[in-house]
Amino acid sequence: MTQYLLSVWHSDVKNPIPQDPAVMQKAFKQVDALNTELMEKGLWVFGGGLHEPSSATVVDATGGGDPIMTDGPFAESKEQIGGFWILELPDLDAALAWAAKASTACMGSVEVRPFQSE
Repeated sequence: MTQYLLSVWHSDVKNPIPQDPAVMQKAFKQVDALNTELMEKGLWVFGGGLHEPSSATVVDATGGGDPIMTDGPFAESKEQIGGFWILELPDLDAALAWAAKASTACMGSVEVRPFQSE
């Protein structure tokens, strides 16, 4: 089995984060149900939602000296990762099927990427 990263992406234009509390509660309830199903089927490895991109800190220690720390996300873009799942699945088709369910549950786009083999 292969582990896949299913990442939820938010955009100011496409799939904006809902501001209506009722819509947010609906998404939370749907994602909780999806998480329960994934755990019951033994596919869940790890997952979680992330705080807003403004809470990020980028650390760059490639210069050989003291690391440089910059507030905010690494990339300045309209799209940012909002949450993720790591699932253990038999193949890409299964990952894509679960991504479709995840997209429906969280009401946003979901990217699927396999982890490199060890």
